[in-house]
Amino acid sequence: MPEAASATRATIGDSEFDRDTAVTRRAPGVYDIDLSAGWTIISAVNGGYLLAVLGRALADALPHADPFTISAHYLTASQPGPAVIRTDVVRTGRTLSTGQASLFQYDEEGKEVERIRVLASYGALDTLPDDVRTTAEPPVIPPMDQCFGPQDGPAPVEGSSAITDRLMLKLDPSTLGWALGAPSGKGEMRSWFGLADGRDADPFSLLLAVDALPPTAFEIGIKGWVPTVELTVHIRCRPAPGPLRVSITTRNLAGGFLEEDAEVWDSEDRLVAQSRQLARVRLP
Repeated sequence: MPEAASATRATIGDSEFDRDTAVTRRAPGVYDIDLSAGWTIISAVNGGYLLAVLGRALADALPHADPFTISAHYLTASQPGPAVIRTDVVRTGRTLSTGQASLFQYDEEGKEVERIRVLASYGALDTLPDDVRTTAEPPVIPPMDQCFGPQDGPAPVEGSSAITDRLMLKLDPSTLGWALGAPSGKGEMRSWFGLADGRDADPFSLLLAVDALPPTAFEIGIKGWVPTVELTVHIRCRPAPGPLRVSITTRNLAGGFLEEDAEVWDSEDRLVAQSRQLARVRLP
């Protein structure tokens, strides 16, 4: 049973998310992990969860602990089960270190198959200056008790939706037309976000947050799996305790591909993460 059922609030470092993204160092630069089935949607492991897993390995391999930017290419769909991560240190500096990592699984013949490859730069978020100059504004989302989660809707999509048991999602009703058979066509998705066991956000859970909402393709009127091809995440600052607000928009669908631009805001109205991903859609 997921820890969402527990009355005890989980803490950073002691939660299901932390345990399921923890990697074991086998040798310098080589890490083992058993990818949890708890973070699957339809038939594959969620891309944000995978990014957090690789982010953990790089945090151990590099001299800096906090991801600043990660760009990932998803080569083949990952499945629950054993995986190995190999990392390389590209450059180390006083304020930034850069590394790359790949996650591999094994096919039926026991051969390694590369699932995802990332290039990332790490630093120390707590040393960044407080000066903020921005035109970005937090998304306007109704109060949480006026929003709706997976438990409020119809039957889940075909296949596994185990990840929804591990998330606290409360979606803006104005972006839920797809669930009622009347998508708005706007390509927007907004939601309150957290982990179901109450664990507060940190830089690694932000890597999950940008890829945890239903696809904006649903509000465009497209159903089915929307696999990520490439995802780049920028972590801007360490989030304050409390629920996050996530806003995702798509402005262009062409050639069977769309982009999703995400912003993540914390409880103090700070923009804590941004991302852009390219995803493939199955057109009718």
